[in-house]
Amino acid sequence: MEGPILNGMTFFFQLLASATAPKGIGQYIRQHFLDKTFQGLYHPNGFDTALLIPYFIVLVLLASYGAHRYVLVYLYYKNKKNRTTEPLARFSELPRTTVQLPIFNEQFVVERLLEAISHLNYPLDRLDVQVLDDSTDETVAVARGLVNYYAAKGFPISYQHRSNREGFKAGALAEGLKTAKGEFVVIFDADFVPPGDFLLRIIHHFTDPKVGMVQTRWTHINRNYSFLTEVEAILLDGHFVLEHSGRARSNVFFNFNGTAGMWRRSAIEDAGGWQHDTLTEDTDLSYRAQLKGWKFVYRQDVECPAELPVEMTAFKTQQARWAKGLIQTSKKILPQVLKSDQRFHVKLEAWYHLTSNLSYPLMIVLSVLLLPAMIIRFYQGWFQMLYIDLPLFMASTFSISSFYLVSQRELFPGKWFRAFIYLPFLMALGIGLTVTNTRAVLEALLGKQSAFARTPKYRVESKKDKIHTGNYRRRLGWVPWVELLIGCYFAMTVYYAVDNENYITVPFLVLFVLGYWYTGLMSLLQGRFTGISLSAETHTKPFPVGV
Repeated sequence: MEGPILNGMTFFFQLLASATAPKGIGQYIRQHFLDKTFQGLYHPNGFDTALLIPYFIVLVLLASYGAHRYVLVYLYYKNKKNRTTEPLARFSELPRTTVQLPIFNEQFVVERLLEAISHLNYPLDRLDVQVLDDSTDETVAVARGLVNYYAAKGFPISYQHRSNREGFKAGALAEGLKTAKGEFVVIFDADFVPPGDFLLRIIHHFTDPKVGMVQTRWTHINRNYSFLTEVEAILLDGHFVLEHSGRARSNVFFNFNGTAGMWRRSAIEDAGGWQHDTLTEDTDLSYRAQLKGWKFVYRQDVECPAELPVEMTAFKTQQARWAKGLIQTSKKILPQVLKSDQRFHVKLEAWYHLTSNLSYPLMIVLSVLLLPAMIIRFYQGWFQMLYIDLPLFMASTFSISSFYLVSQRELFPGKWFRAFIYLPFLMALGIGLTVTNTRAVLEALLGKQSAFARTPKYRVESKKDKIHTGNYRRRLGWVPWVELLIGCYFAMTVYYAVDNENYITVPFLVLFVLGYWYTGLMSLLQGRFTGISLSAETHTKPFPVGV
């Protein structure tokens, strides 16, 4: 009996000692940073080295892409005097302009689109509108009927339908150019609602014969629809405020966004026309045109409203297409850029722009290595983690928060503080997209071709609008389950960090847990539960099929 009693007494005195030990931050610092009791006992071995080398390589690369965001903020403010507002001259007689409207299974939004186009303030004898329809569902009848309606009223509009969808959006635009009458071409996707003065505000930039394209800033019809759309809006604001403006003001390459912009037709033709060997035909053409010497203009002050994806599955589809397309474009275009006679900083910016999505597979590698690396680094000493690991983590992650905060401050000077609420979720959402976008990036690197996956839009503009379920929502595959599993892995990592009082890393790790669980659960919930909505209103038209 002496053994159990002795053990019990020992345990009691240990508890008593821990309970009466001095508490507070001072004790924490002495215990973790100043205590040298176990100093020199740990000796790294070959396994530790083999694990830490890729760990630090990944951290440095991610920190490099994170630091580049700071560079864009710096360029935005440094070159603020170079921002473009009004054209330097005006046409004495407005040139003929073609409006191209590429659509594919967009029955909910095509009516809104054509209504907005019919109100464009531009001489009708100088305008022609092309509805380029590749639809395979009820959109064909809806769009054809709307075109006939506006044509009967004397509006210069025509309808073209392709049944083969060759080249997807790029193929439709190229086919439309064969019969286009305009010297200039403006493009709107189906979910955009251009204001009436859109054409008149940008057409005069083309009085400069060197200007090949003018891009405007997207705004968001349904920004306040849900928490997800709020975060999406902040993400896009960062792109259109800091990335586009920072690059345009610094005279480096930036891209046409596929919609809400106008091209000089001769610039398209000089650059080789629309090509469909990448999923980002807009960026591909943009770089080819700028390599030919065409000047691009960005009008941050000209807004064009559009609809944000309201579902996680649709948002992930959109992001994956952009991620894959940019890597495809980088494989195609970067060698030409690097071999060109462009200045070094132009080439460097093109590199960061076109390869930025490589950060997603790097994040997967980091996710695998993080827990074992944390264990090894813990035994190597706290100070090394503080002055090596922590700065790299902050460069990789906190640059994102500052980047998007600046964009909100520029757009909403009096209200930008509310963006702080969304920042943790914005960072978590970016992490949660890692699995989907990594697959897209790897497919691009391996040369796997895929169809242009449209982002479905349902004319959801306010919280009273309801979305019905569709077959494409059930095509979830294995990705959401992998996201949930990775989230569980990071939950265990959080537990390990707390158990070892490694509190400094906990906020970073919690972002990983939130990100993977949020994207995984949202995908599964939207795929399995039908009829969940914010109101009782329903659409009366059939639901579109496919993504």
